[in-house]
Amino acid sequence: MNRLSGHTNLFASLTSYLQSLQESGLDGIPLEMMKPMQFETEAQPAIFMKTGVSDGMNENISLPGKSESLEHIRKDLGDCQRCKLGTTRKNLVFGVGNPKARLLFVGEGPGADEDAQGLPFVGDAGKMLNRIITAMNLERDEVYICNVVKCRPPQNRPPESDEVALCSPFLLRQISSVKPEVIVALGTSAAQALLQTKTPISKLRSKFHNFHGTPLMPTYHPSYLLRTGGNSDSFWSVWDDMTQVLQLLKLPVPVKTRKR
Repeated sequence: MNRLSGHTNLFASLTSYLQSLQESGLDGIPLEMMKPMQFETEAQPAIFMKTGVSDGMNENISLPGKSESLEHIRKDLGDCQRCKLGTTRKNLVFGVGNPKARLLFVGEGPGADEDAQGLPFVGDAGKMLNRIITAMNLERDEVYICNVVKCRPPQNRPPESDEVALCSPFLLRQISSVKPEVIVALGTSAAQALLQTKTPISKLRSKFHNFHGTPLMPTYHPSYLLRTGGNSDSFWSVWDDMTQVLQLLKLPVPVKTRKR
């Protein structure tokens, strides 16, 4: 879609909306609806991925300025059918943990166990994440855990760009509500969606990235560690990443010795 046709569609939508207001007896737009949208003024990474539907029309949208509770966001999400994942899921998986956590973990999407229980990271990958959190001398209920998409993609495939785009506003609102000091993106899909990049996780990890003013550390997904082994190079790479996270949070870094 080119820019002209995109503006034409927008104009048509606005015209239709104004007509519906007029038919309902309103002579104008209420003042509370005239507040300007908040857009980024700096070149910061956007959470939205281009879908091809509105190529060239995407803007970098900032985190919501208005604070709202996680309960309100979950209620607004409702029995979500905004994308095709809503038709195949068993349970919507919103998030879990401390609503004011200093550290927030973001995965790509629920798996089979998560879909069955309605909770994030409760399967084998969740046990590995628990191991990482415990190694950091933290408790699971001290952090906040959620995913880019809230419904399980069929056969655990990576979320598609349109699914990410439709679900991302709720993730943005979750992050804005929790206001973490540090975000950890678990795996390729989460890191690429949050940072709007196609750079592989192997090149993104080991350093902090700026996500709307919040330091974001990409690292390997726990499921990848399950495939490579608990004492593998990748596991120790994750520990190096978490060491940086602990240092940034000014928390003690436990001494860990690699088994030989």
